[in-house]
Amino acid sequence: MMQVETMLSDQIARFLDLATAEVKLTAANMANIDTPGYKTVGMDFEAEMREAINDVEGSRGPKRVRVKDVDGLIARPDGNNVSMDREGLNLAEAQLRFKTGVALLREEYQRVMDAIHSDSGK
Repeated sequence: MMQVETMLSDQIARFLDLATAEVKLTAANMANIDTPGYKTVGMDFEAEMREAINDVEGSRGPKRVRVKDVDGLIARPDGNNVSMDREGLNLAEAQLRFKTGVALLREEYQRVMDAIHSDSGK
């Protein structure tokens, strides 16, 4: 099987990895809604994506996502600060990012396949 990769496909793959990481963080926050003392965690998607693009351009492999506590949330009396409204919004954004990434990756592979087929017709 032939493996076709371009710099753009590698960047989109990193984008999809980050969207998946964001979904996992959101799911962990939601799962801990009733855990006393649990603090909401998150990531800076844009900063992580900028670094991922630089890593692809510099031919470096993926790095671990930097996870941090989310500031500015209201804690309940038990110390838990998970907001289901916030997490629902984060989940929707991550799902949109993932769907967008899949569509972009599909287009990139189609572009590559079209180039291969147009070259083989000569």
